[in-house]
Amino acid sequence: MTPSRRNFLMGAAALSAAVATPERVRAAIAQDVAAPWALATADLETDVAPRALRLVHGRAPVGLEGTLFRNGPGKFRRPGGSTTHWFDGDGLMRSFRIQDGGVTLAARFADTPKRRHETALDAVVTPGFGTVGDARGRIGSNDDASSANTAVMVTGEKVWALWEGGSPLQMDAATLATEDFVTLRPDLKGMPFQAHPRFAPDGTVWNVGTNGDQVIVWHMQASGALIDARMLRLPRASYLHDFTATERHLIFVLQPWVFDHAGMPYLTQFAWRPEMGTQVLVVDKADLSRTRLYELPTFSFFHLGDGWAEADGTIRFDVAANDDVTFAIEGARVLVAGRGTVPGSPSVLKLVTLHPDGRAEMTSSGVAAEFPKGDPRRAGLPRSLTVHVAGERGGRPLPNGLAIQDWNTGRSHAFAFDDTQIMEEAVFVPKPGATAERDAWLVAPSINLAEGVTELHVFDVAAVEDGPVATWRADVALPAGFHGAWRG
Repeated sequence: MTPSRRNFLMGAAALSAAVATPERVRAAIAQDVAAPWALATADLETDVAPRALRLVHGRAPVGLEGTLFRNGPGKFRRPGGSTTHWFDGDGLMRSFRIQDGGVTLAARFADTPKRRHETALDAVVTPGFGTVGDARGRIGSNDDASSANTAVMVTGEKVWALWEGGSPLQMDAATLATEDFVTLRPDLKGMPFQAHPRFAPDGTVWNVGTNGDQVIVWHMQASGALIDARMLRLPRASYLHDFTATERHLIFVLQPWVFDHAGMPYLTQFAWRPEMGTQVLVVDKADLSRTRLYELPTFSFFHLGDGWAEADGTIRFDVAANDDVTFAIEGARVLVAGRGTVPGSPSVLKLVTLHPDGRAEMTSSGVAAEFPKGDPRRAGLPRSLTVHVAGERGGRPLPNGLAIQDWNTGRSHAFAFDDTQIMEEAVFVPKPGATAERDAWLVAPSINLAEGVTELHVFDVAAVEDGPVATWRADVALPAGFHGAWRG
């Protein structure tokens, strides 16, 4: 189907009257004392100029050179009105450059139209995922509402700050200076480009953008140059934050959190209908009309791991699966409030298996998990390892460690700090000249609550239980980020 920007975007920015904060949220945050984890959503007031981190444990592995780029919300509150949902803070791009055994940290806010407008007013006025906003918000297009705060895609000497509902925002990789929104084709200006592109074995990149049951499928060179853009209609209009892919297929997991009515903030458009179950749509990359639909029991999710196909056509991928959407609707509001008890249970890492005969099943690791990531050398290809954050539990809403699930053996290999650390997503960094999955490092930041600072850790994939092989400490605390990318 030929993409049509007008048809796709019509109604996407429709606004409705403000909705009341749920009673459960007000009750959950009705405490005056800041939570021990409140630093995770504390405001950063200014950019962070480049500075050296101090080595406080171990030493840098020989051969580890490159930059970890990280994105996430960095400012939530203004005197005239504040963000009320974790997903709506101003995007803050961070870089951790590892060179000659040392680490240099820098961070800059994405200079979006939304941030400029709200800075001038000193108030959050733009409707978002869970923030109501008000009539002073300026929304002429999807990009006017972008907080550019979710993920990173590296394209040569540039990085793209990715959001969920609009265009990538290009920033300079060296200075983190904001340049402009990326238009992949003039007639598709402003079309959604989501936060989780998938990298194919042939070196190209696939991504999607959604509006209801319509999906635009982007296919690009690694440089960001567009190869093709096509349209696809899904069997249901589910909330879709992530998709996955094998070498030959795109995979859409359609949870029963489905479009119910137009309105803002965005999450109010969806209704949780667990009786519908969860569906998985498999789409042929070469011909989007060739599809297979699988049925699974009800679960919700935000993040998937890379998929792969086996020789007999069996498809597998992993998911951080949850029972419902309590955290998305209510928990993320309490988290940004910085006090109270965060409702919702932790997600659990599970493996989905889709058989050629139409059967589908899930295997649980039994381990609390979020942000599943695999070896980038095996994106779309068979693999056995998934790294994820771990340690989240009732009363402790954020993770304190990392785990590696080996799907071949069924074993989980984990390391946990104590509750004075908030662990963030890790990325695989292959060791120079190595090919095996375990021949890699994990690079990840954390927030050290006891010291009130951000740290950067390096783990060895083959011995993650032993803890970091090196840790560097900053002199500043950055709020918890969402997703990152490595550039060697």
